[in-house]
Amino acid sequence: MEIEGRLMDASNATLRAVITLGDTVARCVYKPVSGERPLWDFPDGTLAGREYCAWLLSEATGWQIVPPTVLRDGPLGPGMVQLWIDDEFQSDEAMLGFVPANKVPATWRRIVSARDERGRPFVLAHADDPRLARLAVFDAVANNADRKGGHVIDTVDGRVLGVDHGICFHTEDKLRTVLWGWAGEPLPDEAVEVLEKVRAQYQAGLAESLSAHLTPAEVAMVSVRVGALLRSRTFPEPDEDRHAIPWPPV
Repeated sequence: MEIEGRLMDASNATLRAVITLGDTVARCVYKPVSGERPLWDFPDGTLAGREYCAWLLSEATGWQIVPPTVLRDGPLGPGMVQLWIDDEFQSDEAMLGFVPANKVPATWRRIVSARDERGRPFVLAHADDPRLARLAVFDAVANNADRKGGHVIDTVDGRVLGVDHGICFHTEDKLRTVLWGWAGEPLPDEAVEVLEKVRAQYQAGLAESLSAHLTPAEVAMVSVRVGALLRSRTFPEPDEDRHAIPWPPV
C-alpha cells in the first residue's frame, strides 16, 4: 500500500492510497486506527471495526451497499481499507441535496425547508428511488449516526453505495440521516424479505462475526432493530427530542 494523499475535509485521518497485488492495482481509502479522533459516545479505537461491520451487514443483505472493505495493516498501522470509487465510475445524476424551493422535482421526497445566506428558500430533498430506500433500511439496522448526502455514491452501473460508517451500531438510537423521505411509510416487500434473510444470517454466523468488533450489547441491538422493523413493517420516524439530520447534511 502506498499513500497518495489525505482527504482534508474528513474529521478523522482519511487517506487515499494505492494497493498492488501482482498485476492488480486499485485505489483505496485507508483509515488508520491511530488517526481516529476520540468521541464522547463511542469507545476509542473502534471506528475502523464499525466500518468493517457495516460491510458485513451489507453483505448479509445481499444489496452490497458498502464497497469492499477489510481490516489490515498499513503504513500508519492497522485500520480500515475500502475500495475507492473513482470519479469516472460515479454518475452525474442528482439524487439528493438542497434544491431551490420552486425547483424541487415533483417525484422527490421533501425533508426539511431552509434558507441560504440571502434568505432564499431551499428544500433538502431526495429522489423517490428504491436504491435510496434500501440504503435507508440498511441505516436503520446499522443505526447510522451520520448519513450525509456526501456519503451516498451513485455509480454509472446503476448502483447506489454508502460510505463512511464509523459511527454506527451504538446501543442507543442515534439514527441521523438525510433519507427521511419514507418515514412512517410501509416497507417495500423486498425490504421485508431482506430483513428476514438478515435475521436468519444473524443466528447463522453474522452475530459471531460482528462480536469481534462490537460489544455484546451492540451486537444484540442489531437483532433488536431488525425485529422492530419486521414487526412494524414501516420505515422509522425521526425522534423529535434529538437532532435527526446530520450536520452538514450534504
